[in-house]
Amino acid sequence: MLQRLLIVTCASLVAGGLPALAVAMTATAAAVDDELAREPSWPAPSRAELRDRTTAWLATRGHDAAAAIEVWDDGAEPLDAVVAVIRRADPRAAAVDTATSDPVAAWLDGSDVDSFERDSLRLWLARELVRRDRFDEALPLLAGLDLATSVDPATLLFHRAVCQHWLLDAEAAVDSLDRLLERAGEIPVRYERVARLLRADIAGLEDGSLDHIARRMRDITRRLDLGRAGPRTRQVQESVVTSLDRLIKDLEDQQQQGASGSAGAGGGAAGGQGGAATPMDDSRLAGGQGKGEVQARDVGSGDGWGNLPPHAREAALQQIGREFPPHYREAIELYFKRLATGSEER
Repeated sequence: MLQRLLIVTCASLVAGGLPALAVAMTATAAAVDDELAREPSWPAPSRAELRDRTTAWLATRGHDAAAAIEVWDDGAEPLDAVVAVIRRADPRAAAVDTATSDPVAAWLDGSDVDSFERDSLRLWLARELVRRDRFDEALPLLAGLDLATSVDPATLLFHRAVCQHWLLDAEAAVDSLDRLLERAGEIPVRYERVARLLRADIAGLEDGSLDHIARRMRDITRRLDLGRAGPRTRQVQESVVTSLDRLIKDLEDQQQQGASGSAGAGGGAAGGQGGAATPMDDSRLAGGQGKGEVQARDVGSGDGWGNLPPHAREAALQQIGREFPPHYREAIELYFKRLATGSEER
């Protein structure tokens, strides 16, 4: 997924989508620039400096510098140009490839390989591994490289941040991205734009949140697609299950607390009125122990209060019979009978 993000973003830049992307990232860029308003902590060697270093390395191995100049004149990316020169000078470098199960050739750690060749090949290999979503293998290679001596420190920081972002090491990813953006105006535009996107994304990620769980599940899918079903993958799977259980438990606790609070509020209100906590679910005779009588109220001295003409009384009873349960009609009829006999207090 992240690889596709990088590809789509870079394609947008090439296709002329930079203005739209720049507008979308203005707020984030401003915030990051405020934080990074300090002197860059890593050097940015120029293309001419890298060519001179490559030429000097060739000289130590007794090779003609013309080969290096030819490669640099082709306009290749700095890292690709350096590795191309190394491959011409040392045939063993051709064996460094991502196709093998153990991509780091044993000879790279030999005493006859200097730091310039070893670190350049490791950086190139790590970049290729990242492009193939093999972040677990790329990150250890990148972690041991020195920004001060790297032939392409921007590429080193960018791909280190990509690995940390995917593997959800938020603090380390933010640190790598901040250091990369210290030279926002000097690094390749594609690095700058994607770095700002990654930083805005990872900075707001909460550990244990549903988003965090979803990203770990995505990482499990990536591992399985690569045939990585070992202990590390099982560890991530177990952590996902644990996080889901905790999230479900938290939701259940919240629901229980909400229900308890509602019941307490209802009981308190009803207690203050001296009635039941909640009304009946259905209309029915309550079956209480009272006499069924109401308290007398002074409603005035007008004659005929409470009496209805016979036709109005019958219409009311019919309406009650249509809209309410039968016992309502019985209660109303009893009330009218008591009025007629004078046994109901007025």
